[in-house]
Amino acid sequence: MHEPVENYLGRADGAASVLAHARLLMRAQRAYDSFAPGPLARSSSVANIKLGNVVIHADNGAVAAKLRQMAQSLAGEFLKRGFECNGVTIKVQARPPAVALPSSTLKPLSASTGNELKQLAAQLPDDSPLKRGLEGFLARAAIKAE
Repeated sequence: MHEPVENYLGRADGAASVLAHARLLMRAQRAYDSFAPGPLARSSSVANIKLGNVVIHADNGAVAAKLRQMAQSLAGEFLKRGFECNGVTIKVQARPPAVALPSSTLKPLSASTGNELKQLAAQLPDDSPLKRGLEGFLARAAIKAE
């Protein structure tokens, strides 16, 4: 009999500790995004927290160098937000480049579908993530003229 993933992840002998660590890392990433300077935050991410040491991966050497200069203040910010943080380690770990789909697999939207999606986006509240996503999608989408 198959067991729901949530049951497995919640068991003490299962992946509960992995799930708890993943949640910790997600919280740490949100905190980091809130206090790290914007361009640096977009070019780096919290990779791990081990024994009170926060490991941050930087996309390139320049970002890593700047973050290393800020390591002590970054550690202080993590502490202020309730994380056990004895220090911050910065490593260069470039993100893999996005894989572009061959253009032959991209299909344009029909004009009617494009219009329906625009109408849906217009009906959503301005602060809706779905509205922002639809508007971004429509800005990039190819729409057939009919």
